[in-house]
Amino acid sequence: MTTSASTPTANLEDRAHSPGKLILSGEHSVLYGQPALAMAIAEYTEVWFKPLDLGDGIKTAFDNLSEGQLYPLKLLSRFKSSLDKKFDQFARGELAVHKILTRPDDLAVYTLASLLQDNPTGSSELTGLGAVHQLPYPGQLGSKSSIPIGAGLGSSAAVVAATTVLFETLLGRPKTLDERYDRVRFCERLKHGKAGPIDAATVVRGGLVYTGPSGLEDPEIFAGHGLLSGDGWYSVLHGRPESSTGECVSHVRNKHGDDAALWESFGACTRAFAGALKDGSDASSAIKENQRLLERIGVVPDATWAFIQDVEASGGVAKVCGAGSVRGDHGGAVLVHSDDAEAMSSLMAKHPQLAANPLRLATKGAAAGPAPTAVEANK
Repeated sequence: MTTSASTPTANLEDRAHSPGKLILSGEHSVLYGQPALAMAIAEYTEVWFKPLDLGDGIKTAFDNLSEGQLYPLKLLSRFKSSLDKKFDQFARGELAVHKILTRPDDLAVYTLASLLQDNPTGSSELTGLGAVHQLPYPGQLGSKSSIPIGAGLGSSAAVVAATTVLFETLLGRPKTLDERYDRVRFCERLKHGKAGPIDAATVVRGGLVYTGPSGLEDPEIFAGHGLLSGDGWYSVLHGRPESSTGECVSHVRNKHGDDAALWESFGACTRAFAGALKDGSDASSAIKENQRLLERIGVVPDATWAFIQDVEASGGVAKVCGAGSVRGDHGGAVLVHSDDAEAMSSLMAKHPQLAANPLRLATKGAAAGPAPTAVEANK
């Protein structure tokens, strides 16, 4: 990390970014041994570190997330230990998962603290804090993001991935993709209790990610596919779900956990979707059937169901992406596929409270530097 007082401002090397993610198929069924398919989306979280004279602390400044917190550098190790203890309480059933992180800034600062405790020499000393007898320079850890929070689009994984890359660079401790993936999963456990592989893999690797019997794979996408340009594919945020991912998972497990045939049907949809992306064929049938199965397990609120019915009436197909919700009117992110731009425009005019954003694949994962522009994202 920069420690010189002669470099008081952030530069391009003091920034890093990560794409968000969208699970295309397999959200719930992956927990029952079925494959899942996800894509990195060209919406980004960008983080930066700016050396400032703030005494002995790091001040957070996360746009649209918090008013900022001051984390004393001397207490970073203790801060990390306190969150680790909370996670242990959660693991023992003594604490709800949403009580592990008490402030929205905590996850990024925990990521920084965990990186500072990495020890490349293998000794037990805390390199970066005590071992070198030199604190990281005080400053501002900031972020901005175009990824909606709490909508199943990987906002927390993106924060962890971008922060990891940022401080890999500043500390001069580059990680391999596998190491970075492990770090994102490790930190993400504080948010979700048990972090699955697909969120971390997607934001770290970029592109498409498929998890199946052989583990993680990077499936091909047909050259010129609409997901590469955003033509005919959209994401619509149908409100923030009232129920958490954990609630949805528990609800589904209680009602359908033993239905092996149901989960196999989900798996067939995922395999068909992945196959269509590879050979450029129409994925509409797989998307439509997947949505019907999600309705069957009860994670599609009525208002979200009604919107998807309107999409189908206009000639398109749509499905809930992410855990959905078992309460309220909002189902979170909805994937929409429609080749008729005029019909899509008319449809959205009937839903002025919603916005359809072109859905584009981010071919690259978390990296140093500022977030790419729309043109740069797919180079």
